[in-house]
Amino acid sequence: MEPFVVSARKYRPQTFKDVVGQEAITNTLLNAIDNNHLAQALLFCGPRGVGKTTCARILAKKINQDGTEREDEDFAFNIFELDAASNNSVDDIRSLIDQVRIPPQVGKYKVYIIDEVHMLSQSAFNAFLKTLEEPPKHAIFILATTEKHKIIPTILSRCQIFDFKRITVKDASEYLKYIAEQQGIDAEESALHIIAQKADGAMRDALSIFDRVVSFSGKQLTRKAVTENLNVLDYDIYFSATDLILENNIPELLILFNKTLSLGFDGHHFITGLASHFRDLMVCQHPDTLNLLEVGEDVKAQYQEQAKKTSKEFLLNALQIANDCDLQYKVSKNQRLLVELTLMKLASITFDGEKKNADFIIPASHFSNKPSSFSNGVKPVPTNGSVQKQVEEPIKEVQIAVQEPLEPQSEVIEELVSEPKEPYQPIKKIQIRTPEKRVSGLSLSSIKIKKEHENIKAPEVSEEDLPKDAFTEETMQQHWDDFVDQLENQGKKILASNFQTDVPKLKNETTIWIELPNGTMKKEIEREQSLMMDYLKQKLNNYSLTLHITVNEEVAKKFAFTPAEKYEKLKEKNPAIEMLRKEFDLDF
Repeated sequence: MEPFVVSARKYRPQTFKDVVGQEAITNTLLNAIDNNHLAQALLFCGPRGVGKTTCARILAKKINQDGTEREDEDFAFNIFELDAASNNSVDDIRSLIDQVRIPPQVGKYKVYIIDEVHMLSQSAFNAFLKTLEEPPKHAIFILATTEKHKIIPTILSRCQIFDFKRITVKDASEYLKYIAEQQGIDAEESALHIIAQKADGAMRDALSIFDRVVSFSGKQLTRKAVTENLNVLDYDIYFSATDLILENNIPELLILFNKTLSLGFDGHHFITGLASHFRDLMVCQHPDTLNLLEVGEDVKAQYQEQAKKTSKEFLLNALQIANDCDLQYKVSKNQRLLVELTLMKLASITFDGEKKNADFIIPASHFSNKPSSFSNGVKPVPTNGSVQKQVEEPIKEVQIAVQEPLEPQSEVIEELVSEPKEPYQPIKKIQIRTPEKRVSGLSLSSIKIKKEHENIKAPEVSEEDLPKDAFTEETMQQHWDDFVDQLENQGKKILASNFQTDVPKLKNETTIWIELPNGTMKKEIEREQSLMMDYLKQKLNNYSLTLHITVNEEVAKKFAFTPAEKYEKLKEKNPAIEMLRKEFDLDF
């Protein structure tokens, strides 16, 4: 098939009245030309592809027409275009200023179109400012930019500003429909809407996309062909995903997501598209906002039908969950898992099996008893009531004993095992022991069993009955050091070092006192003091010992010095080190 090419220039506007979506700007400029009130400095600003440069060319041609010239007469030699992105130096602006001084040979005005004017350097802006303040009567400047905020205020104050808005999806799709009719292309309305949405308000991009898709699919332009060529997800994917979410069908939903990933789409694309789908469903909830739904009529009917199944509370929660996933996607280490968790949360919103919190997910046991309809395409085998009951009964422990007597309290089933034409087989006796029935933790039986268990426990010994032998401070310090040595042998060198920070002293007969340099070390010892105290209580045969820990910040100076403090200490010992530091301009 020969490639089909749609000429974008052929369908670009030729007059102001043909400019799509720019009626207000068109009428203002036409009135200014007719009344001879056109400003000498104009600024066209707006998104890319909305027609700024095209309108500037149409305006430049319209300015020099007074009604007496022939229709096919060209005034292109009075129109000068400058790309500021590649000509942004002071020398380029000086060359432009030199041309401005020369009046036109034919016509009334010279029009200078400077595209992407925000790319000019600061010095180029300053060089251009004087000419823009006092331009010659025959010069008109049309500046075009996509980033108005980058232009210095002195330039903005001397220009008449026109803000170009994005072309709506409806206008773009209508214009594409007109082009398709002119070219004899049978295009679906939903396919044209997808192209218009992908263009993001730029008619030039819409024409380029339309050209590419038609070259791929030929005279029949379908929604499927557009989605495949533009690598966008079809509406049907999101309709199916929403139906599975409303049905709380997490397994099928995860399989749909996996299928989407296998088609080459990433999880971020899927979750943002799903959030937009929830937004469109919310738009369908009220007839006044139905016009905000930028889709074809056939797809709009699908949206309205699915919107009847959803509630506002569900859509608000779903939008919040999907938006959180969108914000966390870029910083997530496991992005696929993040999207899968989000899908599971979405499918759990309408699940009313139990009370839920914000992060509730339907447990896997809810799906384990359900027949799987998506595994290998095999239809599950139905079971009758008796077989189902046997499957649900708990498995019993079975022990087999050959020709041995059984205990009288156990249940015995004797079974003769014999095979024809085989030697004699001994009688096998099967002993079935039923495990004790588990009792719920919230039942009265469980409380009774717990009390019986407590009665079996050994009686607690009161502290008064424990030994309290007297000991000396030297003996306590010796056992203290022995325990520190044990810690070092076990590899707990940091904990041993903390216990060696201070020599323990006896504050009274049963209280051991140590003083530490900081609160952090105190917390470490308090966390591990039970090891030390248990050891000392056993060795000293005194179970009333306690440990008292205090903090003295002045002690810290004995253990750590800042670089400045170290330098001061060195300077006290050798004052000549200060002269050396100044001589070589050293730092510490």
